[in-house]
Amino acid sequence: MSQRQVLQVFEQYQRARTQFVQSVAEFAARPQNIETLQNAGVISLLRPLLLDSVPTIQQTAALALGRLANYNDDLAEAVVKGDILPQLVYSLSEQNRFYKKAAAFVLRAVGKHSPQLAQAIVQCGALEMLVICLEDFDPGVKEAASWALGYIARHNSELSQAVVDAGAVPLLVLCIQEPEIALKRIAASTLSDISKHSPELAQTVVDAGAIAHLAQLILNPDAKLKRQVLSALSQIAKHSVDLAELVVEAEIFPVVLTCLKDSDEYVKKNGATLIREIAKHTPELSQLIVNAGGVAAVIDCIGSCRGTVRLPGIMMLGYVAAHSENLSMAVIVSKGIPSLCACLIEEHEDHIKAAAAWALGQVGRHTPEHARAVAVANVLPTLLAMYVDTHSSEDLQMKTKKALKNILQKCLYLPALEPLLHDAPPNIMKHIIGQFSKVLPHDSKARRLFVTTGGLKKVQEIEAEPGSLLQEYINTINNCYPEEIVRYYSPGYSEILLERVENYRPVL
Repeated sequence: MSQRQVLQVFEQYQRARTQFVQSVAEFAARPQNIETLQNAGVISLLRPLLLDSVPTIQQTAALALGRLANYNDDLAEAVVKGDILPQLVYSLSEQNRFYKKAAAFVLRAVGKHSPQLAQAIVQCGALEMLVICLEDFDPGVKEAASWALGYIARHNSELSQAVVDAGAVPLLVLCIQEPEIALKRIAASTLSDISKHSPELAQTVVDAGAIAHLAQLILNPDAKLKRQVLSALSQIAKHSVDLAELVVEAEIFPVVLTCLKDSDEYVKKNGATLIREIAKHTPELSQLIVNAGGVAAVIDCIGSCRGTVRLPGIMMLGYVAAHSENLSMAVIVSKGIPSLCACLIEEHEDHIKAAAAWALGQVGRHTPEHARAVAVANVLPTLLAMYVDTHSSEDLQMKTKKALKNILQKCLYLPALEPLLHDAPPNIMKHIIGQFSKVLPHDSKARRLFVTTGGLKKVQEIEAEPGSLLQEYINTINNCYPEEIVRYYSPGYSEILLERVENYRPVL
């Protein structure tokens, strides 16, 4: 048998291996094939091919495993149990850039499913190797490693701390300064995932100098990059006043307001989220946002979009208004109330309506002037209808009740309270009657109107417990009118009159 014939057998075997891994990688890209591959024991067949002598077979085997692990946590679990991770980690330091990218993809695909699977990656020493890959000369390798680290860090603070301890943060900050947009995106996303869990983790990112570099990217034309940059800054700013102030000191205002006009919905949403996370901390930070034109910009943003994109903007207006009378007035003057009312009426999701109701309550809770501004928008009947609607979620009912209470306790504008008298349940009625009892003793015109619009009649129909606060308010209102008027509007008085007519003996 000649040497050529012997070598031919090896060539055939290599071709067969190559065809096998390529076909499996292609099949694994389609969800409908996954179950068949799994039942055929594909993972145990791919494992030895990771150590194949032919680099392309190694890379394609890793790619196939990544696609399988990416599909569901059962397959990711099978990769872990098949002792594949140590092989991948070992190869990360040895192999070429194509293999490194494929191996990092497998680690990312396994780690994304659950904290337990991510922990398995940490335990096999993958973090140190992934951090080394962040220093690779090839941007694709850096990107794949950064992505895998982000998927591990996002689960919880312990895993995030493990990524920090492996030395990833300074290298990720260098990655956001690289020219490749894709690498910048993933590095910013990973910094966001690390920062989100605790003030200490966010501080680590800040100490590495991330804020200044992230802030410079706010005006980058790439929408996906802007999303990640705004998200990272939000995750840093949300934890404390000090961290929020550091973000503000990077001179993100007024440039960040341009993001609220962006054509990309997620850029808008993340921009509004960043402003919200800063505004919530202190009146001073909110005032800074007002001075930069932030309130007006957020109101315009709310008007230009629909759905969950509106949510951070709605909440930001609520936070600003909650701080003080002056800041609440800034929301009113910027025409914030009509926008919040529109959200309350137009949106279908209960949690968005609840946020709008909460924000309106924060605007109206300060003084009679603030409450009147909300009441004049004719939003009180809408809030009441949502509160009594049995289909409303528990959270929406709670938020509308609190908003009504906040506004009603300050509202002295009776025309807005009048319609509520006929529909309000007792716990809300108490606040409405309370406001009438404050105004009617001092306003003769209002007393006359209260009779002609049927208010006094309605009050007589209310059954209040003797000695209760509601009964006190009713007595105060009744004392504003002559006794015969009160009697005339009391229930059953018409029967008494008819009885008197029947019993009357005409004087001839």
